[in-house]
This record gives sequence, C-alpha cells and structure tokens, in this order.
Amino acid sequence: MRRLILLLTLASLAIAQRRGVTAEDYFAFEQAGDPQIAPDGKWVAYTVTTIDQKTNRRVSRIWIAALDGSHPPVPYTGEGSSSTSPRWSPDGRFMAFLSSRAEGLPGTGVPQRAQIWILSRNGGEARRLSNLENGISSIEWSPDSNHLAGLTRTGPPPSKNSDVRHYTHSNYKFNDTGWFDEKRSHVVVVDAKTGTAKQITDGDNWNDTDPHWSPDSTRIAFVSNRTGHEFDGDHNADVWVVSATGGALAKISDHEGPDRNPRWSPDGKRIAFLGSADEEDAPLIYVASADGGKSVAIDPNLDFSVAELEWAEHGNAIYFGAGVQGETRVYRIAMTPDHLSTGSTSQLISGARNVHAFHEDSGKMVYLANDFTRLDDVYVRENGQEKQITHLNSDLWSKLQVAKVERMPYKAEDGFAIDGFLVKPIDFDPSKKYPMVVSIHGGPAGMYGVDWYHEFQVYAGHGWAVFFCNPRGSTGYGHKFQRAVAHEWGGKAYTDIMTGVDLALKQNAWIDRDRLGVTGGSYGGFMTNWIVTQTNLFKAAVTLRSISNFVSDDGTRDGAYGHERDFGGDIFHNFDEYWKYSPLHYVQNVKTPTLVLHSDNDFRVPIEQGEQWFRALQRYHVTSEAVFFPRENHNLTRTGEPKHLVESLNWQMYWFDRFLNGNETAKRPTDE
Repeated sequence: MRRLILLLTLASLAIAQRRGVTAEDYFAFEQAGDPQIAPDGKWVAYTVTTIDQKTNRRVSRIWIAALDGSHPPVPYTGEGSSSTSPRWSPDGRFMAFLSSRAEGLPGTGVPQRAQIWILSRNGGEARRLSNLENGISSIEWSPDSNHLAGLTRTGPPPSKNSDVRHYTHSNYKFNDTGWFDEKRSHVVVVDAKTGTAKQITDGDNWNDTDPHWSPDSTRIAFVSNRTGHEFDGDHNADVWVVSATGGALAKISDHEGPDRNPRWSPDGKRIAFLGSADEEDAPLIYVASADGGKSVAIDPNLDFSVAELEWAEHGNAIYFGAGVQGETRVYRIAMTPDHLSTGSTSQLISGARNVHAFHEDSGKMVYLANDFTRLDDVYVRENGQEKQITHLNSDLWSKLQVAKVERMPYKAEDGFAIDGFLVKPIDFDPSKKYPMVVSIHGGPAGMYGVDWYHEFQVYAGHGWAVFFCNPRGSTGYGHKFQRAVAHEWGGKAYTDIMTGVDLALKQNAWIDRDRLGVTGGSYGGFMTNWIVTQTNLFKAAVTLRSISNFVSDDGTRDGAYGHERDFGGDIFHNFDEYWKYSPLHYVQNVKTPTLVLHSDNDFRVPIEQGEQWFRALQRYHVTSEAVFFPRENHNLTRTGEPKHLVESLNWQMYWFDRFLNGNETAKRPTDE
C-alpha cells in the first residue's frame, strides 16, 4: 500500500511539474505527413517537418520505419534541404521525392523549383532526375517503374519591356499562389532513367491537375475544366484520360459541376472519382468506365463530406475519408466484381480522432491520426488491428500539460442538433472563476472537433476555458445542415453559437460571465465582427482575416462574386442583402475592445476588409488596434512564416490578457 501511495504521489508530482502549452512550442513541433507503404509491405516512408528558427522556414525530411516494429524509424534523406512527396518505385528499387535543393539551373539565374530526385533503396547519394524550368509537383510512378508523371507550369515568358500585370479574365489571382502569371499547370511524363520529360497536355485557358496512372502504365487520368471558362468563374471540371505518350483525350465524367480525385480500379476497367452538382455541394463517389460513358453514384444517399478516396482490397472495396460529427473517419464501401456498390458501408477505424492521409496496399493501411491532445503520428492497420509506428514529439509531451476537450451537445432554438465542445483550463479548480474564450471556425463549411488546435491549448495553458461549436453551415452533419446558413450568414448561426455560450455558462458556474472573449478567422472572423454588433456580452474580441463588408469583398477577393448562393444573387441584383449581413452596417453598436489581425497578401479576404473594420471602430471610438502581417496570405495561422504564426498567437494572448485578465501592463509582442 505504501509503495502504491508513493507511486501515485510521484506521478502527481510529475504532472504538476509539467507546464502549459505556449505559442513558442510551435517551433519545437515535429509534424508528420504523407505516409507511403513500400511495395514489399514491410516499410513505410513519411515526412517529418520541423522549424529552422534561424532561417524562419519549415524543413521536411523523409523517414522510414518498419511496419512490424522490428526497426525503429530512421531518416532516409539528409538534413539541410527539404525533401517531400516520398514515392516508392513499384519494383521496390528506388524512392523518388521532390526537393528544390539545387540552386536553380546552373548559370541561368532561374530560381529554385522542386525537381524529382531518385535515391536507391539501398541508400547512397540521391541524384537529380528532372530538369524542368518551372519545376514539378504531384508525382506518381508508372506501375512498370519506367516513368513518373507529374505537373509542371508552362506558358508565355514574361514581357521584356514591361513589368505590368495584364489579364483578360475576371479570375486573375488566388490566395495560395498569388497573382496568376499566365502559366498553366499541365501533365508531364519523365523517363525514370534519363530524366527526359515530355509534356502531354497543354492549353492556355485551363489547368490540368491530379494525374494518375492506369494499372497497365499506358494511360493517365487527370482533372481539367476544358470549357474555356475556368478563369471566368466556371467550376465544371471533369475527369479525362490521355495516353501516356500524349494525343486525344477521353472524357470520363458526364455531369455538370466540379469532379476530382480520379482513381483507377486495380483491373484498369473503371475510374472512381468525386463529383458535385455545385462547388458548394458535398461530393458523391462516382464510378465510370475507363473508356468513358455514363457514371454511377455508388451511394446516392451518402450524406458525408468526402475528402479522399482510393480503391482497396484488390478492387473489392473503396475506402474514403469523411468529416463526420466533429471527427475525420475512414470508411469502407464493399464493391461487387463489376464495380458496383453492395450498399454495405462501414467505418474502418474507431475512436474520436482525425484520421487522414491513408494509403492501402495488400491488406495493410497506413495513415496519420491526431486528436485534441496530440499532433499527427503514423499508424498501420492490418487484420483489423492498429499499431502506432511513430511517437513524434514524445519528449515535448513529457514536459507539457495538455487540456482535454469535453463534448457538450445541445439543441438550437429551432431544434437543430448542435455539437458543442468545452475545454477546461489546466490545473482546473472548480472553486475558482475562470475567463472563457469562444472560438468560431472558418468556412462556414468547416468543422471543429477532436483535431489538434494549438491555439486552444495555449488558451487553456493561460488559465482560460475555451468553448467552440459547429453551428449550422458546418460540414460533417449533412447537406441540409450545411446549407441552412444560406441567406442569413449572421442569422441563426449566430443564435446557434450564443445558445451554446449561454448553456456553457449555465452548466459551469466556474466560468466568469464578466470575462468572456470571442475570436475567429475568415468566416469565424466575420462572425466575431457580427457578434460584437449584436451583443455587448464579450469583453474582448480578436478578429482574424475577417469579412466586414460583403459589398466590397465580393469584387476584390480571388473568387469574384462567389456569394450568389449565399445571398440569392450577386451584389448587382441583391445589393440590400449583402449590406444587410455586413457587420460594417452595424458598427455603431460595437462597444467590445477589438484587435484586428490581417495579412498584406490575403486574396481570399483582402486586407481592405480588416482596414474598413478597424477604421470604423476607430471612428466610433471603440478601443481597437490593428496588426498587419507582411508577406502573408489568408493562411497565416496555418502555413505562414513560423515567426509570424507564433506572433499572431501572441497578439491574441496580449489582447485577452489585457481585457479578460484585466492586466493593464500586458505587453504587445512588439514590446518584447
């Protein structure tokens, strides 16, 4: 008994000595990605991305590990240069990967571009295979191991006498890639021995994406919008097939709307793909003949938001990933020999987690999984049994005390079932009072749940509770729920959130009603702005990359006039509706101290949206500050420069510390 008491005491002391998560812990995270099974079924290759603080960039390295645990994970590529997209050759002799380690093309002054590198399975020095002027991406080996297919960008060279940007279509920029440079993405085939490259698709009015080889290595399926109106707002992308040597195209998909993710059946007779009637609709899984013809939805009643799919079990099943009720799961659909669904759909992997990036081969499936308390690790599933292959960040976890999430389901005012989640601060003491931060996800077609959220852990580590939910408009709860936000972005979704806040306060007396904060990014930023125009309940707000004025946003963002379904028409025919749901319309009601965070190069929600909101708050004498991040786009808090990403989180901490904790001496990140 004494020994047991001693062990329990030591365990309690160890936990007590752990600290809460900080924004700066981001610099120490090891982030797994892209697991790939070796052809012999014995090894898995994957990437581990870390932060180089001196250069303020992410560096990815390829690792391999034995699936049976007989050999620990070891690095496969060297340090110093990023290596991504590990791809085993089907014959097992080589691994191809992408790297921009060479400083452009010698003597040409061409900037760094990712090229294909080849490394023998037996080790040694990697050799550069491709030599494409604009680099290559999305690589895949041909099944006979003789070639690799990928994407490269081609187009007219820049003008020799002008540096202006000139466009003839309404879509001329995109948040992730910036201003279009008149270069288009096309399929290229590279000889695995000589590096000789042949571009097999072309065209100036469309991009070709997502190339995949047929099982006999003679054809390639890809996705392209060949209407000629891709840059005029048309979303009718289709699945096509072309000979691996080029030539005429065969159209595979046969309906309006965006199609994507083509995957060949193992016998090469069928192609499965995702298709939607509209850009905003949840996709269905279709199967069509690889020679063209009518496609069939394998389960027309499937009401999931499918994100990825592949054929499995030698063609006897299709596996797909979907966000469902706050979790990301992998499902199996049994298929008949003639590639029709048997109607039997089952969940493959259990547990409240985010399971993604899966890959099945010969009865084994590798995948990434994380939850609310851990970042991604690599797992393998075989014969119904799961084994964890990596234990990344284990040293860091031993030093940290991480918060856990509790589900808090409730009913909306009109009866919709809403998923709410509550996080208690670390070292929670029910006799004390704690502030609470309400966080709202982007989208609105997004989903919160049991994923890893660094910012929530930092909030909890600072002694604040966190409430978040999936109001109507969220994915993961069916098409009807997702589209219920249409025509009233600030309407019932607002009451969904506030009903959850009221319930959290009612059920948890330890939450201090007088110290509530609210925050969110993108649509969550819009909703943050909307909330503070409707209520003075919150004592602090932090709005990130937020919409404040739908009228100006619709004509300046990358997807011009993309809110027609949301507001029943474009701004020229339904102007009043756009202005009605613009927070700027009601800015005179705001009393909540507000911090505005925005990025200079945000093309999804242009910086003028943050500027308008900040200036309006200043005009109405609302305590407010604005922080604009140079060089960053809409994805600052996901893929921004590491230092900026951490600083963005520290700005949030400063604002909430100042107004929720009442810390008049709270320091701005720029003061430290």
